[in-house]
Amino acid sequence: MTDWIGETFTSDAGWDHLESLVDVGDRMAGSEGERAGLELTRDALADAGARDARIEEFEIQGWTRGDSEIRRGDEVLAAGGNACIALPRSPSDEATGEFVDLGYGVPEDFERDLTGAVVMVSSDTPDSVDRFIHRREKYYHAVEAGAAAFVFANHVEGTLPPTGSVGTEDAPIGEIPAVGVSKETGARLARRYEGEEVTVAVDCETPDATSGNVVADVGPDTDEYVVVSSHVDAHDLAEGAMDNGAGTATVVEIATALAAREGDLDTRVRFVGFGAEEVGLVGSGRFAEAVDPDRVKAVVNVDSNVFGRTLRLDHHGFDALEAAGERVSERFDHPIALAGAQVPHSDHWSFVQRGIPGYMVSGETAGRGRGWGHTGADTIDKLESRTLREQAILLTALVVDLAGDDVSTERRPTDDIAAALEREGKATGMKITGDWPF
Repeated sequence: MTDWIGETFTSDAGWDHLESLVDVGDRMAGSEGERAGLELTRDALADAGARDARIEEFEIQGWTRGDSEIRRGDEVLAAGGNACIALPRSPSDEATGEFVDLGYGVPEDFERDLTGAVVMVSSDTPDSVDRFIHRREKYYHAVEAGAAAFVFANHVEGTLPPTGSVGTEDAPIGEIPAVGVSKETGARLARRYEGEEVTVAVDCETPDATSGNVVADVGPDTDEYVVVSSHVDAHDLAEGAMDNGAGTATVVEIATALAAREGDLDTRVRFVGFGAEEVGLVGSGRFAEAVDPDRVKAVVNVDSNVFGRTLRLDHHGFDALEAAGERVSERFDHPIALAGAQVPHSDHWSFVQRGIPGYMVSGETAGRGRGWGHTGADTIDKLESRTLREQAILLTALVVDLAGDDVSTERRPTDDIAAALEREGKATGMKITGDWPF
């Protein structure tokens, strides 16, 4: 039966949910907006036909933005708005030191005396480096080097300061004040104030807070299940349309399609909308710790997908997942980008690091980094309902394939996962940021 394909391509369920999420506004982890997003997602999954839709709550370290600025003496060089913003989980503090522009901020850039310095790095990674260097890795290189404060400069034009959390699971609040500045502000600071003494000041609050995971099921009540997930929270600067309203909307669309064809499923499908992803994969970490790994057949985690029209499946070297992606691509005669490297970011990683087969599902885009993601420009007008529907069709077919009795998946020893991270040059950074789980 292929009627579901046409129904999905004309469905408004996913797009309507995306509009509902972005209209909430601030969905920062632990906020009232995140709670509203979780409730909307719970209700959307129930409306789609999923059963036992619920929110499973957990406590987190909250963080609420206040004012931030960079100044020289009494002269304010950058403050608020499109100039300077605090990075989530920065401590409420201020620090003064020599301003040092480290360019890209690759590891070797920190191999100098930075004691007491205010260091600035770019959000980009040069093509000469064979892996993407995450913001948190750069932050903790600065901490290890003795820097007094951290400035994260966007590489995307448009006066857009970037956000993104610092801190670790064991120490949720970072060690030195951290701010994001736009590309233009960063260029001006580097040109005019290199070597001068500047102060970075961050004002914020760190209350206790509550987040949660949305959970619902479709299909037969089997012990084994396929997890289809996304994260509901978003940073507080914008709508969070691409990251990750689009992923959650796609999950709702998949649930709508699968609930209408439950008879095609041999294995239960568990839909999960994670909370608190943007502050350290907290929701997925709590969920993954509680599961029996032998009962999770595969994880299909959707994050930041609709902005790029070609679906990308990072399968982390799980042969069964690669083969399933190839089958769907061939069946629909539709391009799907497949890659086997380890992607230790987003909620799939809470499972993959335990050896559970998992995809990171995204949209293929040109260049590195998030583009407009993690800025005030992550808005719904940049996305297309056509792309959401196309990707929902492909992913629905992928989930049905994985749920089939004739498809088996095997866990990988965690030693293999660790060795892959070492080969790919990612282990050092993960150890610095406190994300090394082995």
